[in-house]
Amino acid sequence: MELFGYGVLNILVAVGAFYVMMRVGMTMLRAMGQPIPEPPPPGELRKVKIMYRCAICGAEVRMTIAPHEDPEPPRHCLEDMDLVAPLDD
Repeated sequence: MELFGYGVLNILVAVGAFYVMMRVGMTMLRAMGQPIPEPPPPGELRKVKIMYRCAICGAEVRMTIAPHEDPEPPRHCLEDMDLVAPLDD
C-alpha cells in the first residue's frame, strides 16, 4: 500500500523519528531555560572535583566537597600540596 508515493511503513517511521527528535529537542531547550540554582549559604559544603599531589612524597588527594568553590590546598609532609588539575568528569 502506498500513500503519496511512499510506503505506509516509511511514513510511520518518519513520523516516529520526527516525534522522538521533537521530544528530545524540547526537553533540551526546557533544561537550558531553567535558572541556575542559588549557591548554598556560607559554611555549607559544596561539591568540588579537585586533585592535589604532595611534592615531597607523591601522595595524591581527590577533594570532592569543600566549604567554598576554591578551597585552600591540604597540607601533607608539613607542606601545602600542589594542585594537579581540576577534574572534569
